[in-house]
Amino acid sequence: MPALIDRLARPLARFLWPLAVANLVVNIGIVVTGGAVRLTGSGLGCPTWPKCTEGSYVPHGELGINGAIEFGNRMLTWVLVAVAILCLLSAIGAGHRRAVRLSTLVALGIPAQALLGGVTVLTELNPWIVSLHLMVSMAIIGVCVVLVDALRGPGRRAADTRTARLGWLVFATAWVVLYLGTVVTGSGPHSGDTDSRRTGLDPQVLSHVHASAVYVLVALTIGLLALAHRTSDERVSRAAGLLLVIELAQGLVGFAQYSLDLPEALVALHMLGAAVLSASVTWAVLSARWRSVKPTVLSRP
Repeated sequence: MPALIDRLARPLARFLWPLAVANLVVNIGIVVTGGAVRLTGSGLGCPTWPKCTEGSYVPHGELGINGAIEFGNRMLTWVLVAVAILCLLSAIGAGHRRAVRLSTLVALGIPAQALLGGVTVLTELNPWIVSLHLMVSMAIIGVCVVLVDALRGPGRRAADTRTARLGWLVFATAWVVLYLGTVVTGSGPHSGDTDSRRTGLDPQVLSHVHASAVYVLVALTIGLLALAHRTSDERVSRAAGLLLVIELAQGLVGFAQYSLDLPEALVALHMLGAAVLSASVTWAVLSARWRSVKPTVLSRP
């Protein structure tokens, strides 16, 4: 078996970088398609799991468009699996030990996420399970960014202690913001099915709590950007600057969707922004931990 894996992996070695990027892209994409399932009320389009219905793995005409949407999202998981396996094989072929570890983590995370998706269906879209389902996707996106950074990251030395600590504080706050966003959604009208239960919490109050956390995140990110300028750390400046732009854009979309009574298109855009935010804040904390000391290269062990 090891010989077979090696024979499959070696030709893929030169594709490690594009496959790592593809891993990131498809995992962001599944967040968007999952959002489409929720926004179209198709969360129970296939009312059971792993089969679509008790007697079939595929939807039938009686399930209508909702069954097709939910089943289509399930099938996209196999695209993620294929990309993850190819990325892992390419890392093995390249002999890049850290990339192998990170690719393995992503490859294991996807079926675990699929199982959790099954639990959400079997619990009839329990909003707390749905929140966890989305947060796991955000975590996988973060691991994908770490993988990309490991391949294209320059040689480094430890960053300024204050920068590293503030980077972690920004990262932790961003995750609080992301989680509160899932709770707000689980308390509002877009819970995946007209009959699925909500959290029972006041969505208006939660929206204000969520917004307050966003204000704290923006303030901390501005602080990180200012500190990066003060210490002349260009890598952190770029990462914090990009993160700030994404946060402001997310805030604008969030304010607009709240004012316009949560139109589906804006909610979908907000979910895409959340996935991009997860990726961006991961890059920011990686940048804040280490300072560049030589030009960017494709690193090898």
